[in-house]
Amino acid sequence: MIIGTVIVAAGRGERAGTPQEGPKQYRRIGGEPVIRHTLRQFLTWQQAGPIVVVIHPDDQTLFAEACENLAEAGRILTTFGGATRQQSVLEGLRCLSQTDATHVMIHDAARPFIGHDLLNRIAAELESGEAAVLPALPVTDTLKRAGLDATVETTVARAGLWAAQTPQSFALPAILDAHLRAASSDRHDFTDDASIAEWAGIPVRLVEGSPDNVKLTLRRDITMADEKLSRHPALPDVRTGNGYDVHQLVEGDGVTLCGVFMPHDQKLSGHSDADVALHALTDALLATCGAGDIGDHFPPSDPQWKGAASRIFLAHAAEIVRQHGGIITNADVSIIAEAPKVGPHREAMRQNLSDILGISIDRCSIKATTNEKIGFIGRKEGIAAIATATVVYGVLSS
Repeated sequence: MIIGTVIVAAGRGERAGTPQEGPKQYRRIGGEPVIRHTLRQFLTWQQAGPIVVVIHPDDQTLFAEACENLAEAGRILTTFGGATRQQSVLEGLRCLSQTDATHVMIHDAARPFIGHDLLNRIAAELESGEAAVLPALPVTDTLKRAGLDATVETTVARAGLWAAQTPQSFALPAILDAHLRAASSDRHDFTDDASIAEWAGIPVRLVEGSPDNVKLTLRRDITMADEKLSRHPALPDVRTGNGYDVHQLVEGDGVTLCGVFMPHDQKLSGHSDADVALHALTDALLATCGAGDIGDHFPPSDPQWKGAASRIFLAHAAEIVRQHGGIITNADVSIIAEAPKVGPHREAMRQNLSDILGISIDRCSIKATTNEKIGFIGRKEGIAAIATATVVYGVLSS
């Protein structure tokens, strides 16, 4: 199951302010555009697949500015919306159908407080085989039906009534087909995607929504959201992992450190290529999400790893981090050895880390020092490495 996302952001949001203030999804709360908050929640969710944002043709610059320097923004696809929300969703579904997504979450850009807990609840229902899942909250207010003269005609029983939220989620082929059928039947009066599913005969399963998952509709909603974030600013979930490894030096023709082979009169002894630096960094990455250590994933007793390149281990750890919703922001390795000299190979090592981890080279640091001829390192009996990895896992509330 690959869960794609369609974020609907093509509306004009007239009720949220004057035209001069721009569409509500680009208004600022907590110092950032509303849509940036929304996108961040999906980009940092560990199960998120392809993300399609449906924008208005006039908003291309606004959208580009909203995504500027947003981590993982390169994963986002965009398409233009139609005259109505229903038409915009259809365009988003058509775009998403060109990816490998099997399911879709359709979400309003103006719901920036969507939480990972709710996304996980919806995903669990999709995983169980539900074709349509609707997050909703039971109606708690007393409801009245009034006539045109504003006189109450009756009190509406609220038992069994629910207030719908987004993301409304579906098996992608089913909801795309339902939207296409609705369009070909000249039905453009549906108020949400669940109602289209109901019309198409797709059973819709309710899951508990979240009172925080509010839609910003009016100017005061945006003002209150800004005040909320100002009082309780979002804090990034930054985690740091450390790794340490050491390998013995024996007679040989060279050592491999950070994937770079350096001719030497000794080599490092180990089951794999014994790249002590990449081993330490692999452990550091795994530590940021509590995923054990390198030996848990690549046991030295397993013959398939004999002589293996350690870049395989580091790439595997980076993928585990991403599966947990992490974004690698920095990798730092200190190599402790009397010889060979690391300095001439430092840039090649940094480039290797950049390539393997998929981060810019300025986020990759290689340092080297000797042990002042003290201990086993000083006697040239071994080389050690200490590594630190910094990973951001979404946002914490203060």
